[in-house]
Amino acid sequence: MNLYRLPLADQKYRSLMRRAEVDITSHLELAGQVCRRVQAEGDGALLYYTSTFDGVTLTREELKVSEGEIARAYAGLDHKTKKTLEYAAGNIEKFHREQMPPPFWMKEMERGVLAGEKVSPLQDVCLYVPRGKGSFPSVMLMLGIPAVVAGVGRVVVTTPPARERQAEAVTLAAAHIAGIKEVYRVGGMQAIAAVAYGTETVPRCCKVLGPGNAYVNAAKRYLYGIMDVGLPAGPSEAIILADETADPRIVALDLLIEAEHGPDSASLLVTHVAELAAAVPPLVSELMEKLPQEKKDFAATVFQHNGGIVLTRSLSESISFVNEYAPEHLEVLAAEPFSILPRIENAGEILLGPHTPMTLANFLLGPNAILPTGSFARSYSGVSVHDFLKRSSFGTASPEGFARLKEAAAHFAETEGFAAHAMAVKLRDSC
Repeated sequence: MNLYRLPLADQKYRSLMRRAEVDITSHLELAGQVCRRVQAEGDGALLYYTSTFDGVTLTREELKVSEGEIARAYAGLDHKTKKTLEYAAGNIEKFHREQMPPPFWMKEMERGVLAGEKVSPLQDVCLYVPRGKGSFPSVMLMLGIPAVVAGVGRVVVTTPPARERQAEAVTLAAAHIAGIKEVYRVGGMQAIAAVAYGTETVPRCCKVLGPGNAYVNAAKRYLYGIMDVGLPAGPSEAIILADETADPRIVALDLLIEAEHGPDSASLLVTHVAELAAAVPPLVSELMEKLPQEKKDFAATVFQHNGGIVLTRSLSESISFVNEYAPEHLEVLAAEPFSILPRIENAGEILLGPHTPMTLANFLLGPNAILPTGSFARSYSGVSVHDFLKRSSFGTASPEGFARLKEAAAHFAETEGFAAHAMAVKLRDSC
């Protein structure tokens, strides 16, 4: 397992901060080809690329998942899985309903002058639910529930098909629980292009949200300006911030949570406690032996490349490192985690205490688990109802209010050289 002792040489420090950041510029040429062909050929291009990239041959009629298939997927769930998904959905809905702002607000700026904002749901949105290393009903719930709570007019889901030409059944069941009825079995670059331009079968949407691989992110970057491509969500990453009170076995258990996501994930222990840094690696090795071979291989790769232990000289230095790294997930294992909370400036989510592992947050704690990665937690927030809402400001002035503002407004217009602006105010009383 990697051990990084701060301070590090500049090059090594920059490499640690970059983690598995993928240079998607190498994929942009292919993204352009795919997007242009989908724009020109519609469904035909979707079928071609689904066969070429996913190895799945579909007919045009099979692109859309029927509502009957979605209902059957839900009905076919075993009792325990159904109850687990519904329990998670309940917490996720409860949390996101608390986020909903009032439909409008208004304030008197001065006598006769009112201004405010009106909040409206988006008319349509595409939710991208990936496959690949596993099925992701949690992503369906984390995207679908806030979209429905926000009142989006049309919620569209795209998700890659399985080799059997089916969408993943448990993911479809999660769509049913979230209240989503429109799902298309198409993924990758071609799915993003389809909702950007629209095809004979897949509708055009004004926004797409959801995590994806480097190819999906390249398509999003290519289509930036054509549609809203949402927050950056790349390879998964986590930091465990620990002090001398942390249990080494809990630290080891929780380091493996993020490490099993995939070989490009990042999972770091950040601590100033040398004894903890020494105790954790053998425990991680012991626990890794209990994992399925694929997950063991993922974790081993992570701890050789983007994961490991960062040993600092103080708790303050640990916190500074966290804020600069800006992790997707942050778990705080400390004597007084709530005293550390105000000092955390950059993190997609912050989980406090030894009884709040990322497992809870990823699935059913309530807050959204689709979070900014690659240091974008410095400027982006996790998915919320606000991603599915837009605000329109409004204002009104009475005759008295206009009289109060007109002289200053005309002067401001003249200062910026806008003669018609000034004239519209100055000559208004003569109309």
